[in-house]
Amino acid sequence: MTAFRHHAWWLALALTLAAAPALAASGPPPGFVLSDDAEFAFTSPDKTVRLEQYMKDSGDFDIKWQVWARRGDQMTELKPEQGYPAGFRFTRDSQWLVRMQKTGSGSQDLFLYHVENGAFASATKQSLSDLAWAYFHSRPDTRKMKLDYHISANLMKGTETGYRWLGVDWPDNRYLLISLSGEMDKHPKNVAVKGLADWRCRYDLKTGQFDVPKMFAKSNAEALNWEIKR
Repeated sequence: MTAFRHHAWWLALALTLAAAPALAASGPPPGFVLSDDAEFAFTSPDKTVRLEQYMKDSGDFDIKWQVWARRGDQMTELKPEQGYPAGFRFTRDSQWLVRMQKTGSGSQDLFLYHVENGAFASATKQSLSDLAWAYFHSRPDTRKMKLDYHISANLMKGTETGYRWLGVDWPDNRYLLISLSGEMDKHPKNVAVKGLADWRCRYDLKTGQFDVPKMFAKSNAEALNWEIKR
């Protein structure tokens, strides 16, 4: 083997390893304990992947949670590490996974994963919730709305069934429906709470683009004017 071909082989190997999801035979590091709460365990529709959530309590309210996907004897960490346990939903083909991650009181982020090289890996550079909010603020009708707290992105139920409960006939494993909510610091004195309530958009897993189906036009208009008066 020539020096050039030897170098090219090692370079190809290094690039392959760098692109592969982080796998570990031993699972989480020392100090992380598997939660025995059944609500924190999830299994893919094809029964090949089980999600396990591990907690580490270092005292002084320093609590960390890690999520690991177990496929046979192989384990993959679903990053990022967080301060709370999470909820999950799979697509019907078990190829896509959405993490519904609490980040604080009334606040939630979404993370998207896709099967790569036989294991789940992050599907987007930014969180799915950041992408959804960026889309929200890019639209002429919503770009000026400023929210201050309880900022939350939620995945609507129906991921595994193509949202048939809404009466649609969309392809399976193609779309995710996301609702956005948040509240404002400033509002009239006769209003107790004002903000955004369940503004809906759709994410296309094939193209990576957002849109708003016409069926949500009325509810989204109401979501932009949500308030609770005193």
